[in-house]
Amino acid sequence: MSIILNIETATPVCSVCISENEQALVTKEITEGLSHAESLTILIQDTFREIAMPMQRIDAVAFSKGPGSYTGLRIGLSVAKGICYALDKRLLAIDSLQALAYGTYIKVGAEDSLYCPMIDARRMEVYTALYHAKSDIPILDTHAKIIDKNSFREYTDKGQRIILSGDGAEKCVEVIDSPLITHHKIVSSSTFLKNLSHKAFNIRNFSDLLYMQPSYHKKPNITVAKKKL
Repeated sequence: MSIILNIETATPVCSVCISENEQALVTKEITEGLSHAESLTILIQDTFREIAMPMQRIDAVAFSKGPGSYTGLRIGLSVAKGICYALDKRLLAIDSLQALAYGTYIKVGAEDSLYCPMIDARRMEVYTALYHAKSDIPILDTHAKIIDKNSFREYTDKGQRIILSGDGAEKCVEVIDSPLITHHKIVSSSTFLKNLSHKAFNIRNFSDLLYMQPSYHKKPNITVAKKKL
């Protein structure tokens, strides 16, 4: 019997879910705008208040480790670490794309399709991976991919259907030239972390509080403004 606080901040969605044995007890989220720094701790307080549960009851904190927004990932991990340090709880790192793929499968339920979660990386680039239904192991590992009309041809040429989801998917489905690729308007949510976080907890796949860092997969693009003469 485990209770886990799940935190999702890898995308513009700021989401918190308290789950017990893979069942969501309460979920709160803001789906528009990058207000994670202002909203996350308030959402966490509200979730515990709604079910009248003291925060000390949790056994672990799970966070969406990336890829995704650099700022969002840092905020999510910082808050997760702070709670774990303060309450002496375990930290669980969950792959953002794996959670999105799993959540999409739960909602869509197509057994014969591949699941392609996409997190926006600006312009025509996305963070993505490829999963079979129900599988925890990707058939195409997480990477940053520039999308064009021939993307995923190695799969669609064999008649394989692919389901896109996530905040980077809508711009891609309009570009890829294949009727076998479809888009479902499903975005990241802390509720998608809960099944994976409880599995990780049960096998004691904990992360090191001191050394854990987000999985960025790309270096940040830092620019320096030129001084005016």
